[in-house]
Amino acid sequence: MSKNTKVSDFQKAVMDYLINYVEDIEHDVIQETDNTTKEALKEIKQTSPRGKGVTGKQKRDGPYWKGWRRQTGKAILKNHKYTIKIHNATNYQLTHLLEFGHATCDGGYTGKYPHIRPLEEKYSKIYEQKITTVIRRRSKK
Repeated sequence: MSKNTKVSDFQKAVMDYLINYVEDIEHDVIQETDNTTKEALKEIKQTSPRGKGVTGKQKRDGPYWKGWRRQTGKAILKNHKYTIKIHNATNYQLTHLLEFGHATCDGGYTGKYPHIRPLEEKYSKIYEQKITTVIRRRSKK
């Protein structure tokens, strides 16, 4: 025996299901994003160059590797976007110079120390796999 349902009831049921589905996925995406960026932050602190730095009047605000921070963008969550930015808060000027090398004042050129791009590529793949797993897991329920 089949049940008769009104179109308006069916539409409401489908919309409720989709809203709950999106909320569940958003929650899991936020958790995976937090976990992945915490791992990336820990690894970039380990792989960053550990030089002596400049001495005298131009002394830096501490070692370069200690300056890495995680900045969350929870305010952007309202548009179904959740961003987390990893950046060097204390010595942000050095990131590009160390990553790609630079000219020196005596006409020489410093070597490259690629430490950001390899981690970005690695964690982009890891993040994509984790999000795909989350979405597949939710769609099976």
